[in-house]
Amino acid sequence: MDTAVLTTPRPNNSNAMDDAELARQRAELAAIISRHCPADGAVDTAIPGLKLFRGSNTEVPTCAIMTSVFAMMAQGAKRITVGDDTYDYDARHYLISSVDLPIFARITRASVAEPYLGLGLAIDPLKINELTATMPKNRAQDAVDRGIAVGLLSVDIQNTALRLARLLDTPADIPVLAPIIERELLYRLLAGPLGSRLRQAAASGSHSHQIVRAIDWLKTNLDQPLSIERLASLANMSRSSLHHHFKALTAMTPLQYQKQLRLQEARRLMLVSDTDAASAAHHVGYESPSQFNREYRRMFGAPPGRDVAQFRQSQTA
Repeated sequence: MDTAVLTTPRPNNSNAMDDAELARQRAELAAIISRHCPADGAVDTAIPGLKLFRGSNTEVPTCAIMTSVFAMMAQGAKRITVGDDTYDYDARHYLISSVDLPIFARITRASVAEPYLGLGLAIDPLKINELTATMPKNRAQDAVDRGIAVGLLSVDIQNTALRLARLLDTPADIPVLAPIIERELLYRLLAGPLGSRLRQAAASGSHSHQIVRAIDWLKTNLDQPLSIERLASLANMSRSSLHHHFKALTAMTPLQYQKQLRLQEARRLMLVSDTDAASAAHHVGYESPSQFNREYRRMFGAPPGRDVAQFRQSQTA
């Protein structure tokens, strides 16, 4: 007589194993970033397109134009605001941006003892298109998703980013191995849950790519009056379609986008070139100094002169 032996199924511990591997990878990545970025700020590396970041101050927000990028961190946490949208992410997540976006960013978890440690890799749309051509299409090309998103890090994505960062310790290997590992990383991003955003912005003929043409015009004609007709023509869309898809991609209307571009560029000029407020306002297309001061204060919380002085003081504190 056969006797059936009942056994309790062994628990699936793959998630625990993945968590342990992710933690090990983060620790190694944190050590690499600490070695190559020893002080607060950003460092360009010998790997084309790869930057390292370190920060111990959670009090000072920054504004910037985020280009198409893959970003992750080994330690700390960060909050990014685009239009009315807010994105929080930490060492368990990664962020991608598929288009140029004016952003506000603030480190939300860091200290001198345990600073924020991150990296960013610029994404080349030509490389995205090249890889996309070899992959099956799983999303309609005319879909328009937000041009920025946060996703949960997988072991594969984090491990590939770690192997790219390891090359900083063996610079002789960079010319040969960096392009190979970068291609693998882009492939894993495209194959992941956020990959459609990269494909949409890079694919010629897609609605996202049409909006990118309008964005490029706004960036290179910062001082020119906004013409919805011109933007719609560049994007090969109707006015209503332009507004709809532009906001879907950027979380802003074209006018809001232009305003943020102008004010950020004016602030940069005052900080970097010691340009006075009136000259900076004129340079970016403002005809009314009072309108510039009013909109600047609304965006940055203080008039231009006081804001620049406060920012410089915070950088030397």
